Amino acid sequence: MFGECHAHVIMDGKNYKAAVALHKERPNEAVIREHLSAWQQAGITFVRDGGDAYGVSERARELAGEYGIDYRSPIFAIHRRGHYGGIVGLPFDDKAGYRELVKRAKERGADFIKIMISGIMEFDTFGKLTEKGIDGSDISYMIGTAHDAGLRVMAHGNGDAAVRAALDAGVDTLEHGNYMEKDTLCQLAESHTIWVPTFAPTGNLIGCGRFPDEQVKAILGRQRSAVRFAFEQGAHMGLGSDSGAYLVPHGQGLMDEYAFMKEAVGREHAEELDRRLAESEEWIQKNMKRVS
Repeated sequence: MFGECHAHVIMDGKNYKAAVALHKERPNEAVIREHLSAWQQAGITFVRDGGDAYGVSERARELAGEYGIDYRSPIFAIHRRGHYGGIVGLPFDDKAGYRELVKRAKERGADFIKIMISGIMEFDTFGKLTEKGIDGSDISYMIGTAHDAGLRVMAHGNGDAAVRAALDAGVDTLEHGNYMEKDTLCQLAESHTIWVPTFAPTGNLIGCGRFPDEQVKAILGRQRSAVRFAFEQGAHMGLGSDSGAYLVPHGQGLMDEYAFMKEAVGREHAEELDRRLAESEEWIQKNMKRVS
């Protein structure tokens, strides 16, 4: 079974606010164990978390060995104040503030740095993001500073400009990556960056009634076409479901993600897809881990 390369143990796949409330005083160990057990029962032995502001993924990492899981965490994600990211991390105002957060994450044993460089999709409107990405110069500084500190970078990014800036700066893994243009997909394929396209948070919305199905299907179709094109160009692909996001339950979410990935690249390419997914997971396990 493949590992889960993009998860959020603080979330429950049902109600984000209610899930977070369970950890406001301190990480709720019973809930964390419930989620670890779900991954264990699904045969998942590797999990890479996206971080949170409450120490939940940090505690999950401490407990995961009891469930036979190799667990990685950035401790918290980092975002520019006033921009998307408060859902999973801590803000900075300027370069000095960002450097301080990287230092703090490293001191707490972060396995990598997670940065937030754009908004998310407006699921009721195809082609629209909640906000455009932050300035390319900021993205370059964030990635370069983390690398200088000896840490790899996981970047939440959507929209062509933000993703291109991250690729230019040598980001290690790109999460989501919706609405990339073909030139950027070619740049991705020529890079060493691993793309984790997270289909499940979009695909699993179809039929739920929360958003117009025609809009959700259009977003999913756009991402499916982009993945197929990038795959044909030789891009590195990683398997991560955004586990814990709405309608993406821990454990089952990865099964859903794998099905979406196979559909995107074409089932006739399943063997090559498996090879690339395994290769990417091996790279993440080897390189996105704590440094002394």
